[in-house]
Amino acid sequence: MDWYVYQRGSSPIRKVSRKGRRSRLKRNLLIVLVICAAAGLLWCAVALGRISSGETANPMQEADAGIILGMSMWGEEPSPGLKERLDYGLGLYREGKFTRFIVSGGLDQADYKYTEAEGMKNYLVGQGVPETSILIEDKSTSTYENLLFSQKIMQSEGLTTAVIITHTFHGQRSLEIARELDYTRPQLGLTDSQVMSMFKYKSREILAYTKWKVQQLFL
Repeated sequence: MDWYVYQRGSSPIRKVSRKGRRSRLKRNLLIVLVICAAAGLLWCAVALGRISSGETANPMQEADAGIILGMSMWGEEPSPGLKERLDYGLGLYREGKFTRFIVSGGLDQADYKYTEAEGMKNYLVGQGVPETSILIEDKSTSTYENLLFSQKIMQSEGLTTAVIITHTFHGQRSLEIARELDYTRPQLGLTDSQVMSMFKYKSREILAYTKWKVQQLFL
């Protein structure tokens, strides 16, 4: 249906159709969606670049503790990915980079026998690490909580410096969180994965990194 816009005492000066208005609205909406999609892709590229920038400290200075950030348990055993972190941390421990472990991670599922931290401790003890050298943080449910709660354990034990042990794709966010929490000279100890899909985990890390940057605005 068409309608006319009149000026007083004159003939119609403009004719507008509903179909034309709908067409313009659709075009404008499409432009907005394209802009949003382009901005999202640009941010993903930036985030991926940041994620890929994490590096192991070189040279790595001796620290008071090595904090191993948790991953999922497979029943009563650490998952293959978590074993990679544990084995890498064991290597640093045996090189004398630190003398105490802090293993950090809560309960994955209500019916699991062990938390991530308990499963990690059991694994390390099985590899010959004395129980007295392992501190447990078993309440955390996120990387932020891993580092926040581990920091409280460090403070209670008189520990001041730490190497944060995780996978390469997870390192940059972990370091940024540690700095936000005012860790003293935090260092990264990063290992690549031979058992996990990097497409899957880097995609998830982009989302996690985005969430962290939003969270950081309110800290």
